[in-house]
This record gives sequence, structure tokens and C-alpha cells, in this order.
Amino acid sequence: MRRLATGLLVLMAALFVAARLLHGRHPALAFVGAFAEAAMVGAIADWFAVTALFRHPLGIPIPHTAIIPSNKEKIGENLGNFLEHNFISYDVVHGELARIDFAGSAASWLEQPGNARAVAAQLTSAVPALLRMVEDDDAAAFLRNALAGALKDVRLAPLLSQLLSVLVAGRQHHVLLEKMLGVVAAILEEHRPTIRQKVHEHSPRWMPKAFDEKFYERLMAGVHDLLADFQDEDSEWRARFQQATEELIANLASSPEYEQKLRALLDSSLGHPLFRGYVGSVWDDVRLRLLADTGAPDSRIAAHVEQALRAFSTALGRNQAVQDKLNEWIRTFAAETIVAKRALIVGLVRRVIRSWDAETLSRKFELHVGRDLQYIRINGTIVGGLVGLLLHAVGLLFA
Repeated sequence: MRRLATGLLVLMAALFVAARLLHGRHPALAFVGAFAEAAMVGAIADWFAVTALFRHPLGIPIPHTAIIPSNKEKIGENLGNFLEHNFISYDVVHGELARIDFAGSAASWLEQPGNARAVAAQLTSAVPALLRMVEDDDAAAFLRNALAGALKDVRLAPLLSQLLSVLVAGRQHHVLLEKMLGVVAAILEEHRPTIRQKVHEHSPRWMPKAFDEKFYERLMAGVHDLLADFQDEDSEWRARFQQATEELIANLASSPEYEQKLRALLDSSLGHPLFRGYVGSVWDDVRLRLLADTGAPDSRIAAHVEQALRAFSTALGRNQAVQDKLNEWIRTFAAETIVAKRALIVGLVRRVIRSWDAETLSRKFELHVGRDLQYIRINGTIVGGLVGLLLHAVGLLFA
């Protein structure tokens, strides 16, 4: 492009010389000469302007030339500020991430044949390495300390509140309630003789057995009616359950009292000697079983993980409310993390630009924008020639 623009300048110079030499024979060539003369002026002026951006024209240190090399530090600083305030802001990053359906894409990918199996195989293959790491006393002590430190900084109540809100968004808490009610009803039905015996044992001796039997039947009927009311989605009990769940989520998210209770429960459980001893014995047995299973070709753990991933992807793909909530969490987390680290990103840009020498910086900029700048030279040649032709015509009108 530079050779094309320069060739056009040379052509205008040749036209100008030819028009001057032949003007006496052909007066009309005065228009060609005026066009070529003005075109040369436009071409040379734009050549000077374009060259002055990257270097001194003809090597002469004319003031206000070699603009980019002379302002290398300022360019790096301004570019960093431009990125920081116009690209790496929370609104911009969050808005760009809003176009991505993270949860839906993950669900669709896991539903494809082989993907869930591949993920399950990768997760299972990492188990032996993790177990061997835990066997080492130093590594185990490090992991325990790291876990204790991580749990110390985690706010348990808000985390539990977020987990419950996911269940509520997908109405999974109602599914869980129905399963629990079903288990309770089954237990009551299975232990009817035991309950009848307990009622008889706690009744006064003088009370006739028929009254005991009547009381027992009414008690069981009342319990079953209560369970049936719970099963009805429009019942008052369901409304109370929903209200209590929402209040619990709100309290977990904002109440310091709930955080203190959960923290005290966790600390007392983890620090109790009986708990540690029991966990140690259970862990030894679990570790041996895990090593044996993960090393087998037909690993049950891998099969269960694959099944769980498929079930999760299917449930997630069908539940738009949970997808929306997960997507919003991911976007918010990613945007906040990127914005929090934008000083590091901007600092990297500034350091890299400062590390370049002036010649390297000019060359990189010229490689990116030089082609368009050569078009400016070409346009300057043509526009200059047209302006010169117009001025020559106007001069003839007033001559």
C-alpha cells in the first residue's frame, strides 16, 4: 500500500512535468497540470502527516514528528485507563456475560452421549491421587489446616440460604417434603401394632379396652388426615411451610444469630474427640474401598457419577428457574472477580507497552493501522488534485 501511494505521487509528478512541457501545443493540458500539481501537494502533505506519526520524515528531527515513539509512556498510560474505564467495568463485563447461557450449555453438553461418561472417568481417575495425598501425614495436616482456614472465612448461614433458595426456585423443597411425608405414612402403617400396644400401655387400667381401641383409631385417623392435608398443594399447611421456608432463607441470609449457631455447631462437632476418632476409623475403611473401586474397570463410583451427572443435566435442562439463578450467580461472580482484578490486567498492558522500545512500538502500531493510513495518502492525492482542478477553473472564470 505504501508503494501504491508513492507510485501515485510519482505519476502525478510525471503528469505535471508532461503537462508543463506540452502546454504550448495543447492549452487544455493546463487542467491536467493544475490537477497534477495540487495532487502532488496533497500527496506530499499526507505523506508527511502519516510518516510523522511513526518517525521523523526523512530522518530530520522536525518538532512534533515521531509522535508515537515520543509519547510511548503516555500511550501506555492512556490505553490502560481506556481499558479500565470503558471495557473492564462491572456493567460492561456483566452485560457481555449475560449473552452466555452457562447453565443451559452445560446441561446440553452433559446430555450428549459420552460426555457425562468422560467427565465421570476424569473425576474418578483423580480419586486415587487425592487419597494417596491424604495418606501422607504432612499433606493431611496441610489439608486439615487449609480446610479449617477456609471454613473459618466462609459465612455458613448465607451459603445455606443460597442453597435453599435454589431448592425453592425449583420447588424441590416441596418434593422433599412429599417424600418425607410418604416415609412417615409408611412407618406409621408398618408399626400400627406397636403404636396400638403403646396406647394400651399408657392408658389407665380401669379404662375399658374398647375405649383404648377407639382412641387409637381416632389418633391414627387424625394423623393420616393431617398427612393428607400436607400432601394437598393448596392446603393451609403447605402455605405455612412455604412461608416458614422463605423466612428461614431470609434469616439465614441476614441474621447474625443464625451464623453464630451454625458456627458453634460446626466447631463443636469437628473438635470433639469422639467425632475425630469415629471419623478416623470410618475414613480408613472408606479409603480402602474407594481405592479398590476406582481401580476396577467396571467402577461403581464412575457409574454412579455418570448417572448423577446425567440426572443433574436432565433436571437442570428442564428447570428454567434454576438455570436463570445459576447463570446470574456465575455472571455476578465472574464480573466481580474480573473487575476486582482489573488493576492487574491494566498494569500488565502498561508494563508491556513500557517494555517495548520506541521502534518496536511504532512498528506494531504501523502494522495494525498503516494500510488504512496509506489510503489516506491516496485519498489526499485524489482530493488534492480535484481541489486544484476546481481552483484552476475558478481562476479562469475570473481571469
